[in-house]
Amino acid sequence: MQDPFSFSPGFHAVVVGGAGDIGSAIAELFLARGATVTVTGHDQPALDRCRLKGQEGVVVEILDVTSDAGVEKFAAGFERVDAVVNCAGILARDEEFKIEMFQRVLDVNLTGTFRICMAFRPHLVASRGSIVNVASMNAFAALPRIPAYCASKGGVVMLTKSLALAWAEDGIRVNAVAPGYIETAINAEGRKDAAHHERIAARTAVKRWGKPEDVAGTVVFLCLPASDYATGTVFAVDGGFLAG
Repeated sequence: MQDPFSFSPGFHAVVVGGAGDIGSAIAELFLARGATVTVTGHDQPALDRCRLKGQEGVVVEILDVTSDAGVEKFAAGFERVDAVVNCAGILARDEEFKIEMFQRVLDVNLTGTFRICMAFRPHLVASRGSIVNVASMNAFAALPRIPAYCASKGGVVMLTKSLALAWAEDGIRVNAVAPGYIETAINAEGRKDAAHHERIAARTAVKRWGKPEDVAGTVVFLCLPASDYATGTVFAVDGGFLAG
């Protein structure tokens, strides 16, 4: 009997947006559990910043998730894929009230996630694999300066549930995680305000901000045999922020 907390030999995960902070932590945990990984970044500078570059067992590639042709070509280059993690995402505080930026954020965060899921569906049918989408606490608790981001992540939640129902007969499980306040480059400037940083930490049950590694554990668990009965669910990884 296979260990439910171990991957099968040859297990391969694709982490879209894996060049970022949370994506890199997810990829590193896949590697630590014996998987091989392909990670993507949206451009060369993103890949240059990726700490996974050059590590054994990792392939790093550029991918624009807003390109139908680019996503299709990328997916067609794989022989085996057992798990797909969608964590490519953007936000633009205050700028999202402009229709062009609103549409751009939705195209990356929501439609981009759907493009990836559709492109990799044949691989995941073959492997009876898993998808984990990265939503956000802001799918449930909105913020005033990022309407497109909040809307896109709410859409990711419902997309996850819909695909889980649609693809269950194919053996594909589709789940999501909803991170809370995680210390990443995207909020580094704001965290320089000590009062803001402490106010957010105090609002959580565990009295601290999360680390990318905190998200990685839940994502990887959702791709293990141990989670075979979980699909269509959204796991909050927010230190208890939403529980209050």
